[in-house]
Order: sequence, then structure tokens, then C-alpha cells
Amino acid sequence: MRTHNLGYPRIGSKRELKKASELYWSGSSSAQDLLDTGKKLRQQHWELQKDAGLDLVPCNDFSFYDQVLDTSLMVGAVPERYKALKDKLPQLDLLFAMARGYQKDGHDVTAMEMTKWFDTNYHYIVPEFTVKQEFHLFSTKVIDEFNEAIALGIPAKPVLLGPITYLLLGKEKENGFHRLSLLDRLLPVYLQVLEKLTEAGAEYVQLDEPYLSLDLDDEERKAYLKVYRAIKERFPHLKVILASYFECYGNNLSTVLQLPVHTLHLDLVRCSSQLSDILSTGIADQHTHLSLGVVDGRNIWKNDYTQSLSLISKAIDKLGAGRLWIAPSCSLLHSPADLDLETDEAYLKKEIKQWMAFAKQKVQEVVALKKLAQGGSPELLKENVQAIKNRNTSSLIHNPAVKSRVALIASGDDQRHSSFTVRKSKQQAALDLPAYPTTTIGSFPQTKEVRSQRAKWKKGELSEKEYEAFLEQETADSIHWQEEIGIDVLVHGEFERNDMVEYFGEQLDGFAFSQNGWVQSYGSRCVKPPIIYGDVSRPHPMTLRWTSFAQSLTTKWVKGMLTGPVTILQWSFVRNDQPRSETCNQIALAIRDEVVDLEKAGIKVIQIDEPAIREGLPLRHENWASYLDWAVCAFRIAASGVKDDTQIHTHMCYSEFNDIIEHIAAMDADVITIECSRSQMELLDAFATFKYPNDIGPGVYDIHSPRVPSTEEMVSLLRKASAVIPAAQLWVNPDCGLKTRAWPETKAALEAMVSAARSVREAVPVA
Repeated sequence: MRTHNLGYPRIGSKRELKKASELYWSGSSSAQDLLDTGKKLRQQHWELQKDAGLDLVPCNDFSFYDQVLDTSLMVGAVPERYKALKDKLPQLDLLFAMARGYQKDGHDVTAMEMTKWFDTNYHYIVPEFTVKQEFHLFSTKVIDEFNEAIALGIPAKPVLLGPITYLLLGKEKENGFHRLSLLDRLLPVYLQVLEKLTEAGAEYVQLDEPYLSLDLDDEERKAYLKVYRAIKERFPHLKVILASYFECYGNNLSTVLQLPVHTLHLDLVRCSSQLSDILSTGIADQHTHLSLGVVDGRNIWKNDYTQSLSLISKAIDKLGAGRLWIAPSCSLLHSPADLDLETDEAYLKKEIKQWMAFAKQKVQEVVALKKLAQGGSPELLKENVQAIKNRNTSSLIHNPAVKSRVALIASGDDQRHSSFTVRKSKQQAALDLPAYPTTTIGSFPQTKEVRSQRAKWKKGELSEKEYEAFLEQETADSIHWQEEIGIDVLVHGEFERNDMVEYFGEQLDGFAFSQNGWVQSYGSRCVKPPIIYGDVSRPHPMTLRWTSFAQSLTTKWVKGMLTGPVTILQWSFVRNDQPRSETCNQIALAIRDEVVDLEKAGIKVIQIDEPAIREGLPLRHENWASYLDWAVCAFRIAASGVKDDTQIHTHMCYSEFNDIIEHIAAMDADVITIECSRSQMELLDAFATFKYPNDIGPGVYDIHSPRVPSTEEMVSLLRKASAVIPAAQLWVNPDCGLKTRAWPETKAALEAMVSAARSVREAVPVA
């Protein structure tokens, strides 16, 4: 029996990669400084895993931005608009240009699209393909990092995104072909990479094919057979570990079992039943090894050794220990780095901490399970059993009043009083907004000064009175500036908030927090998810103070800004001892109370953000209906306690809506704002085809890039939008919050946005 890991967090236990990247982007450090930071982190992570006792340690799981973008560079799939930059920039700068856009030295190039990685909160850069797409080995990163690991004495296993998943994750930028038709051009590059790896001494290679967890058609399944047979024929002695995760293989299992791979990885956290399915086939008579993903790579709860050992024992009985690997369920990219850094009980009580494991501890759990399965270290099992028991019986977890309130939710609690048509008329009379009304998504730049003042306040170096005076001034400045440039519906800027989920979790019962529990969302953007350990309730208003203060400064309307129940659930580490739908309804009732309080205070526009509702969608269609029913219902419970003339907004970003557009409509928000700029308004096609009935604010510029679009560029996007959506339904806004941007670019972009709205307002009269 052996152990391995599918991938390790790349950002560093204290976000060293984030800090180094942002210093480089700002011009405050050199490329070599950034490269040195990356090398140091890789070596630290390799040594940690080797010292823990792993038999195989992943390499090429590190990235300066995103592993899918790294793959695009590896195979030379650089879009045509970057051609001049490809010939001019070092590969590191080209990678950042593709991810973030590039606007200097006479170049103005937009960033590539970004979307969610399956059902996680990680974002990947979407590959772009044309009908004449060519591939060639361009970046040798995977080979370089393998050589680097071997030189350090690491038992390294290169990790590659599989060729079929890579193609299917991409997007055709022209009509008339399917991206899978490019496989014959792509495969030779993969074979070339594998040849170089074997020449360098690679015995094992991990190929990630998470698309095998989705519903595939016959042609896609045939493509898998073609690729992996070609690899086996070319490299008969290479031991390929085929990894899929986040679900079962499902209807793809018969195809998967025909693939000539050395080891097949199973995500037994998301789908423990698939072990019995596979063991009931003829696999015992074959030579395939199984990698048992029994340690949860996506949540922070301590592994239940008794349950894991039961699965391991079942596999040993059928296959023998020599054909088994023990592993996390998926890459630990989605886990915080190290629980040992959580030393302050003001953040994380000792009682709750003992129930948890971060990436470093999960590696240790993998090794411990091997020892236990082989009959050793009984003290590890005894300690684990006690920790699991302590959690199950803790008085911190259960609140009978909360459970009773959820049980009493009635059918009418998730419905507005009137239809949207009736509400829109009342809202227009109450709000008196122009055609193409302008707004922003909520947050304004969290400057160094804002973060510094918050840190001083938390450390006790700044009094409550001093801190509030600072926040009042920031809020007032933002309100007056929005008035000056002519934005129609204002926001208070959220200067008091750290993160859109953490801020609410800090004020809700049933949540705990970490000091260093950071995970990567995209690029240098890291989040520190709250930990939902118990029943959730709202002991006091959460946003009323700052929203009311902002509204008192202006005669224009100020939006109340809330995070929705599904997003709070999805972007937290969620308790695993009750259904997620139950936890979501608890959160929905807490948000509903906040919405009602805002309305009572005179706030007539309230935004309940749900950017995560699409990412929560199960990977298999057969499971969609159940999830969408409770997720949409939870949003409506949160939103439906107000009068008809109170306008409810929601925001969603970086999601494909085509397949769930009916459920988006069923949420019945008065206004939905969505990301559209990177796709050049392509995402609106779903709303147009469906004839979406409510109002829409398609984002007219990409806030995840530092480039400032021109007024003309935004006018062009608005004209594209008005060609498919009636002008009377359109709002004008950025595609996401502006927290991560700097003020100069924010001001320039929003001034251009208001100018664009005025331009189309004058050119296209709206009835």
C-alpha cells in the first residue's frame, strides 16, 4: 500500500505568493523576486509532503496564476490578440497578460475569460480555440519543475491537466466546429511532453480528467479511449495515474475501466458508493491499482478514521493492499495550508479546532491511514475516535430554536406579494429612475489605508470611536463622489467589510473563523472562508448602521448590500453532519430578518448577492433538480419579506446560465446583474432566448483586469446588449465589486461608464 497527494495549496501558508505577485504587478519588485518566491514555496511544499511520509509528491501543481492557463501556455494555445506580446514578453508576463489584460507600451489587449472550476469557488482561465487552432510545445514548465524536484531528492510525480478535459474546459471562438475535433492536433504535444518527462526519469504521471465526473456522450467517451490507448502504446512502461474528482464516474465507468492506466483515482468523499460499484466489476482480475480518495480535499473537518478504514478494508479484501493507494479526494488546492498556525482562541476555540484539519494535516491523515490499515499506530485511531465523538456530542452545535423556526417555514414565505410586472410599476413610481440606470455592484477599493485602519482597530491600536469616524469619512467621500459623476443608485462602498461572506459570518451565531485559513479564488485573490460548525442565527442587525448612515447623506437611493444564503453556504466550510439545504435555510432566515430591517429603515433598493448559486450545481444532471429547488427557495425566503415597491437586486458573476435560466428567473429578483464583459455579452444570449422577464444589468467592463475601458467600448457593449434584451430592462454597471481595484482606475472606469449610459440613453429613447 502506498500514499500520494493530488496537489498542494500554492499560495503559501501566509499568502506569500499573493504578496509577491502584487508587488511585481505594482512595479515594486522584479520578476526574479517573484520567481524566487515561487521556487521557495515549491521546495517548502515538496519537503513538507516528503517529510510527512508520502510515497509520491505532486509537482507542476504550482502555478503563478492558474493551472489551466499554464496548460494553454504549455501547448501554445495563445489567442491571436496576444501575438505581438508573445513575441515580446517573457512567458511569465505573457501569462499575466492573458489572465489580467495588458494596457501599456502602445498595447491594449483584453484578458481571457474566467469561470468557475466545476462546483468550486476556484476560477480558471478559459482556453480559446479557433477552427484552425494549432498546438506546439511552448512552455516547458512541467518538465522544469519535475527536474527541480528530482534534484532535491523529492519522489516527484508530475501532474498534468488531461488533454480531453483541457479541450472541454475551453470555448470555441468561431462557429462551425467543436473543440474536441482539435484532439488530433493536441495529442502529439501531450505525447511530446510525456516523452520529455520519461527521459527525465518520471516513472509516474498524474493526468487529471475531472470531466469524467460529468455526463459525457459517446463521442467524448471514445476520445478518452483513443487518447489513453495512444499513451499506453507510446509509453508502455509509464505508470499513468488517472484522476477524476468531485463526483462518481457514473455512466462513464465502463469506459474508464477500459482505459489502460496504471492507477484509477476515486473521490470517495463525494461518492463513497462507487468503490462497491468498481469492486463488483472484473477489476480484481485486472492489474489496475486503485487510489482511494478518502481524505476530504475540500472541507476542513478531521477525517473519520473509522469510516475511511472501513472503505480501505473493503478494497484490501478484494484487491490486496499492494494494489491500493491512499490519497485525498482531490487536490488540496481548495484547503487552507496549516492548522498549526491557528494559535489565537479568540478566532478559533480549542474545542472547535480539534475537529479540523488543513492541508498539512490532511497529508498527515493520509499517511496515518496507511499505518492504521497496516495494523500500526493504534494510538492514532484512539485519538481520532475521541475527537469525532467530542464533535458529535458538543453543546456548541445545536440550537433548538433555530431548528424549530426552519421547520415552521410555510409555502408563502418564499413568495413576493405581487408579480414582477406589478412590482416594477410600483418601484418605478417610488424610485423615479432614468432609462439605463447606472449603479455599481457594491464594494469600492479597499485601499492600503482602509486595511491598515481595520487592522489597527482589531489590534486595539485604534478606538471604536476613531475607527468609526474614519469609516464615516470614507463612506461620505464615496457617496459625494458618486453623486458628482452622476451614478443613479449609489452604494456605501463597504469600507467596514473584510470579505463579502466573512463579514456576515462574523455577526452570525454558528460560525467560527481562522487567522490564516486562506484559499485561492483566482490569481492573487485569496479568501478566508468562514467555518459553519453549528446552527445559524442572527443575534442583531448586521448592515443597518452603515447603510442608514450612507442614505442619510444623499437624496439619491443607496442600495443595501447583503450576501445571499446560497453564497454564504458555498463560500464557507460547511458542517457535514446535516443536509446542506437545512443549513442554507437557517442562513436564509437570518438574511430575511436583515432585509426586513433595512426596509423598515427606509432602504428601498436591496441587493442580495448570489454569485455562487451556479457553482453549487451538482455535476450530474440527475441531481440538479433537488439542489435547484432548495437553493432557489432559500434565496426567495431571504428576499420575500418586503413590500412590492422595495426593489430586490441580485448579482451573479462568472457563470454559464444557459442550463439553469428557468431557475434564475424563478428566483424572481427585480434586477439581476451579471458578468458579461469578458464574454463580450455572449452570456446574454441565454437571457434573450429565454425571454427573461425581469430587469438585467450586464456588466459593461471587467473589474478583474486593471485596464480601463473607453466610453466607446462600453457603448458598444450596451448596444450589443440592447440588440438582444429590451432597453427598458437594461441597467448599466461593472461586472463585479470594485474592492480589489485601485481608486484611479475605478474612477476613470466609472466616469466612462456613466458617460456610456448617457450616450445610449440619448440615442435610444426607452418607452
